[in-house]
Amino acid sequence: MQARSGVANLPLHGGHAPRWLFNRMVKLTEGILDVILHEYDADEFLRRISDPYWFQAFSCVIGLDWHSSGTTTTTCGALKMAIKPEEHGLVIAGGKGKNSRKTPLDIEVGSEIFSLSSKKAEELVHSSKISAKIDNSCIQDSYDLFHHSFLFNESGNWAVVQQGLNTENK
Repeated sequence: MQARSGVANLPLHGGHAPRWLFNRMVKLTEGILDVILHEYDADEFLRRISDPYWFQAFSCVIGLDWHSSGTTTTTCGALKMAIKPEEHGLVIAGGKGKNSRKTPLDIEVGSEIFSLSSKKAEELVHSSKISAKIDNSCIQDSYDLFHHSFLFNESGNWAVVQQGLNTENK
């Protein structure tokens, strides 16, 4: 099992990124992703994206300089739009709300693209589910999980970016 990289607490803010900003964020995300993959590899990108401080800095660099809960959902949304599995060797599965429930299907589709074995695909689905379950049920922080993005590469290595909502202190 992967090592836990960290936790960041962000204030809750409503709203969404304006469409013009989000479109620019997607372009910047793809450009930065291309550079990281050219200079390093997909494993290094997974390592970095799982570090909450790097994630926050990345979010600011691509244009979302808000220190809020929207950072996670917007940055993962930009990643999902920017990542081209065949080109980048990465898949981002899941997302916010209802999209988080589609994670197993997204993993299966990505596993087919990368020609991963059915056993490896099952392991990835299990890793996704168990990381969400642990974060939602076992960590005693009063936060209900509402965002689950599961990233993996063509080698089957993975990282998860999750966000919970503290329903007691809305």
